[in-house]
Amino acid sequence: MAYMRFSAIARIAKILALVGMLAAMACGVGAATGFFASDAREAVLTTPVTSGSVEETVLANGTLEPARMVNVGAQVSGQIKALHVRLGQAVKQGDLIAEIDSVTQNNALRIAEAALANVTAQRKARLIQLGQAEAAYRRQAYLMQRKATPSSAFETAEAANQTLAAEVASLDAQIGQAGVEVENARVNLAYTRIVAPMDGVVIAVVTKEGQTLNSTQSAPTVVVLAQLDVMTVKVQISEADVGRVLPGQKAWFTILGNERTHHEAKLRQIEPAPASMSTEAGVQASAAAQGTTAIYYNGLFEVPNRDGQLRPLMTAQVHIVLGNTKDALLVSWSALSGRDADGRYHVRVKTARGEIEDRLVTIGLTDKVQAQVIDGLSLGEEVVITADGPLSDSTAGVL
Repeated sequence: MAYMRFSAIARIAKILALVGMLAAMACGVGAATGFFASDAREAVLTTPVTSGSVEETVLANGTLEPARMVNVGAQVSGQIKALHVRLGQAVKQGDLIAEIDSVTQNNALRIAEAALANVTAQRKARLIQLGQAEAAYRRQAYLMQRKATPSSAFETAEAANQTLAAEVASLDAQIGQAGVEVENARVNLAYTRIVAPMDGVVIAVVTKEGQTLNSTQSAPTVVVLAQLDVMTVKVQISEADVGRVLPGQKAWFTILGNERTHHEAKLRQIEPAPASMSTEAGVQASAAAQGTTAIYYNGLFEVPNRDGQLRPLMTAQVHIVLGNTKDALLVSWSALSGRDADGRYHVRVKTARGEIEDRLVTIGLTDKVQAQVIDGLSLGEEVVITADGPLSDSTAGVL
């Protein structure tokens, strides 16, 4: 009996010991969990307020085009007998580009010259007849005064004189018309020799020798000439940014494959309407698509191309400078949060005592990496940024 009571007491003691052990383990786990949670809540990522330069820009894509480009076309129809230039060749104004078969134009000139000669000869014959008619008229008028000739003879002489004078006037008009036809024929003959309208480089050869051109409805292009020493950059500015951009602002751009070289210029013009509205159909399409597609306005500026590295239709990454400053207080853009009614940003600052306080900061220029501090922060102060936010300063650390 005593043995049974002892066994029961021993089992109860073991159970109590096990419960105590489990309770201790639970407390330990809870304490550890609370410690790490508390530590995680207190850990903040900070970066100091620094001093430096910042530049605020509007970023846009652009396309390079020659500042001056001409489609050299044929103004008469015919077969190209000779092409005197090749792709990439430099030409001077007046240089021969191509020749079109001129048989038709030569024949037209000969016909026009023959017609002019014909009416000129007719006028000469009528002038002789007119001289005779004037003499007869004067004789009849003299005799009429002395009543030595019937009135019918006088009237006949007068009518013949006036008729021949009118015929000479008509032939004068025909001679003028025939002269115009001769000039037109000469011009058309000259058009069979296509010459360069300006100095430039052949950037495209559109036709080939032996090809027949038809200029009845439009002038077919033979070659494309361009002056490549100056390039025009046509940059697409979104409607969200166009209100901040003005002619005369500085701009710079890079091209693909050479992002280290900055090409600088000044914005010359902002077109008043999107390029899609350059035609009536474009106006209607733009009106129909309003609110469903992005709207862009073309900005234009020129840049020298002395070394020839810039080529037509290259893509340009353009930065239009809205402003820049040096020796400014700078804060990481990722440290800024919501704005108040006055446009000031909220910033969390870690004080020297390790406390976190919220401040309102006035911001100036920004490149979306760093922002100029106008008011609210001092040099060297530590500002809190989100752990997953973009760091702009290599000195950022966990404190």
